[in-house]
Amino acid sequence: MLLIPGLLLVLQLFPGPVPVAMALADGRATVLSIGDGDTIRVQQGPRRISVRLACIDAPELDQAPDGARAHRYLRMRLKIGSSVTLRPQTVDRFGRLVAEVISETNLGLAMVEDGEAFAFRRYLASCDAREYLDAEDRAMRRRLGVWQVPGGIMRPWDFRRGRSRR
Repeated sequence: MLLIPGLLLVLQLFPGPVPVAMALADGRATVLSIGDGDTIRVQQGPRRISVRLACIDAPELDQAPDGARAHRYLRMRLKIGSSVTLRPQTVDRFGRLVAEVISETNLGLAMVEDGEAFAFRRYLASCDAREYLDAEDRAMRRRLGVWQVPGGIMRPWDFRRGRSRR
């Protein structure tokens, strides 16, 4: 009987899928799908989990043509059914696990290095910030991906903010 009030407290403090995602440790997972340029779905044991790639922000799918290109890039680098290692950091407000995703390389870092995503400055505290910022600088100097336009395209966080005001 004492367990139920404790369980109710946990459910009140962590509504939705947060407890499951927070309980995940570093580990292997199998890729089920690629949602967009920075979101994937994986299976880890019996759990199916939405994962937001940590430390980066890829263009939104509505940011043509860059959003679709980032999505294609991630699909090319990360095959359905492949095995990845997750390095969890937190859970976002949508209940997605935020994690660095490692295949042969750190996929988020590779996306920034190749100009397919931006280093997400607001959320670099749990990452090797210098590594991500240096990768972004190299992509900008080489005019790759989002940096083909001088100064780069509208940042995804600004795009979302503008869209939410409508």
